[in-house]
Amino acid sequence: MNTFGPHDFQLVLLRRMADHQPQLVEDARRQLGASLADMREANRRWQAMLRSPRARGALSRYRSVLGPPESTARRRIGDLECDALLWPVPLWPDLRFEVLAAPGGAVWNEWLVRAPGAAGPELRTEDDLRPWSCTVDEVARAFSPARPMEGTAPTRWRLALTLPDGRECVAEFTWGLLQRLL
Repeated sequence: MNTFGPHDFQLVLLRRMADHQPQLVEDARRQLGASLADMREANRRWQAMLRSPRARGALSRYRSVLGPPESTARRRIGDLECDALLWPVPLWPDLRFEVLAAPGGAVWNEWLVRAPGAAGPELRTEDDLRPWSCTVDEVARAFSPARPMEGTAPTRWRLALTLPDGRECVAEFTWGLLQRLL
């Protein structure tokens, strides 16, 4: 069996995004040279890794699938310290896959973030909030005070926010990348 690597991992990211943005996923899948069957198989193998009785810890799994991180930094979130590990994601060159891990390796969070030094989009209006254009953190900062809400599934996040015209909406994200506004 082939080694599960970064190409397959990108297909796993896309599989969950297909629920909200099937056309963007179709275009990205073609860009990766993968069939729908390839995407399903990558997801099946990923799920098997997660559920195996011999499953590695999440951080170890990411290292084995994605290789050594591009960068690692110590980060403080409130009173807690963690390690932030970043890996490139060729499908989105301006983004990185970030894993936040506690001392000892327990993973707290895993999602796409803007790459260090990459310019994020200017987010001022509803029209600026286009699918796949921005991350949770970028939307939360641009439409402060955004209120985190429970996601509808694993790897999904939601933010309640108020647009400049006073309308309230909910931004939905998959793997940290904006999918749609409700």
